Amino acid sequence: MQPKLKGVTVAVIGGDARFPVLIDELIASGARVNVVGLPVTSSVKGVTLYNNLEGCLVGVQAVILPILGIDEKGLLHCVLSEQTYHMTEQIMALLPGRTFIFTGLAGPLLKQMTSRMNLRLIELMKLDEVAILNAIPSAEGVVQMAMELLPITIHGSLAVVLGFGRTGMTLARLLSAMGANTRVVARKPAALARVAEMNLIPVDINNMLECLAEADVIFNTIPALVLTEEVLGMVSPDTIIFDLASDPGGTDFQAAERLGLKAVLAPSLPGRVAPKTAGRILAQPIIRFLEKKTANS
Repeated sequence: MQPKLKGVTVAVIGGDARFPVLIDELIASGARVNVVGLPVTSSVKGVTLYNNLEGCLVGVQAVILPILGIDEKGLLHCVLSEQTYHMTEQIMALLPGRTFIFTGLAGPLLKQMTSRMNLRLIELMKLDEVAILNAIPSAEGVVQMAMELLPITIHGSLAVVLGFGRTGMTLARLLSAMGANTRVVARKPAALARVAEMNLIPVDINNMLECLAEADVIFNTIPALVLTEEVLGMVSPDTIIFDLASDPGGTDFQAAERLGLKAVLAPSLPGRVAPKTAGRILAQPIIRFLEKKTANS
């Protein structure tokens, strides 16, 4: 069978431990890959290494940026490279209109740039096919962290999960399967009904203080400040808090420190605990988008 992406060239810029796996998947699908800001070898057939962004972007049909895209100054998140890279509008202008720009989540600057340049921005972490599967290594990873830090077993513990989105649902199911007394805090009646249907304990977000006070471990997945200083004042000093929400999380970490609480920010867990699986999860929609573009061109 002919490779899906034969004749397609993709630029991969920076990223974490997921990205070498992503590159392997692209190569296996027939694409050629230009790489900058990653420790991959040029001996791999189909890979061309660059030390600058301008050269890396020449002749590509798509660009894959780090999960966190670029910051407010245009700096790329290249955690595996000692060199820093800065994306400007002048560099992005090298790309033809309608070129795919893939990232995990895009900040205001990247959204502005791609809009002005008429580029097709795809935020992978907003796609259900990525977010749902990504919830698996996120849940496993944070449970691993909890097992290492808690003085008790997950089995028999009182665990509270804040939020019942894709990650919250997967995490709550895993904790329950491990024998934790699992309570799930949510806002929507439909979510609370689903929690009850799963034989977990639903808690309305307006009534969460009592269960937080009793918790051995708290996992926050809500991307808004829910664990304020006032709320944290109700939490036992023996409780450990893990925050999986997007940076800066949903916890007032300074208040937690003042109150003597252990609170851990745990973002980007898939790339840290299961990079091979997470890299393949990212590759699937990218290959699908590019395959469709190739078929229509």
